[in-house]
Amino acid sequence: MTTTMQKRMTIDEAVELIENADLKTLGQMALASKKEMHPKGVTTFVVDRNINYTNICWVDCKFCAFYRHEKKEDAYILTFEEIDQKIDELLAIGGTQILFQGGVHPKLEIEWYEDLVEHIHVKYPQVTIHGFSSIEINYIANRSNISITEVLTRLKAKGLSSIPGAGAEILSDRVRDIIAPKKHDKDEWLEVHRQAHKLGIKSTATMMYGTVETTREIVEHFDHVRKLQDETGGFRAFIMWSYQSDNTELKRELPTISKTTPNQYLRYLAVARLFLDNVPNIQSSWVTQGSYIGQMALLFGANDLGSTMMEENVVSAAGAKNEMNQDEMIRLIKDIGESPAKRNTAYDILERY
Repeated sequence: MTTTMQKRMTIDEAVELIENADLKTLGQMALASKKEMHPKGVTTFVVDRNINYTNICWVDCKFCAFYRHEKKEDAYILTFEEIDQKIDELLAIGGTQILFQGGVHPKLEIEWYEDLVEHIHVKYPQVTIHGFSSIEINYIANRSNISITEVLTRLKAKGLSSIPGAGAEILSDRVRDIIAPKKHDKDEWLEVHRQAHKLGIKSTATMMYGTVETTREIVEHFDHVRKLQDETGGFRAFIMWSYQSDNTELKRELPTISKTTPNQYLRYLAVARLFLDNVPNIQSSWVTQGSYIGQMALLFGANDLGSTMMEENVVSAAGAKNEMNQDEMIRLIKDIGESPAKRNTAYDILERY
């Protein structure tokens, strides 16, 4: 956290660092900031499963290869029995959390979501439900003719614990109008998280970069997160990943978008750690970067390796096929001289290795 003695990094300073700082120096600065916030040298991870309850979606994000329209042959909604089987498999490997999200289904209303959350929470009270992106919540409210606050209140009452940051992409309406013109604007994303935080529902903040954004728009994204965190204190972590282009409409429309590099990822990550002085945890995105850069991220400000990701369907549909199990996470963490620990959704330590 910042103090009155410490001047906060400005947007201009952050842009300058990303564009011109020596990479090694950036890493050293971010690692020092991480050690100040996490002096015990513990790197955490969570054992969870990403359950995409439906791939049916009307929002048609151009960067997404996962969604299907309702009439498509491979469109689906998982049954409660299919979801139960996935949770049973998660529990068998010691998992504690489900990351629960789907496409924005055009017809499902609040009662369907209430029944689903209640079913999971009653049958599996030991499992944390970390679910529903801001666009899902926003659309449930519109479809059901109720407020965002009522959606969140009702889902919390049924067992929803926290919400992921998915749908942030870049918090710039210029960028959003190009890559996801049907998706709600940046202020609506922020408002869903604001309302969740007011209700005691913690969340994460995310960023997907590598499409049409500028460096300044990336830093302005950081600034939106930092300002809301100043207001509510509700973000547990920040997670960023690079756009995966395979099988996406955006690649067909804008084939000249260049593939992002590990250098870019580490630069953005390091500056995120320096800029987001009020967000306690930064996750490494090994899912899009691979295990080596995922490990390097721990030397560039990340203090968490994220999830073992027992199941991942969204970025894999766009070409990212990286996998990692708990043993490999433990090895990578020990390899850089830090202490591995399994955590839960709230970042409570469950087991040390």
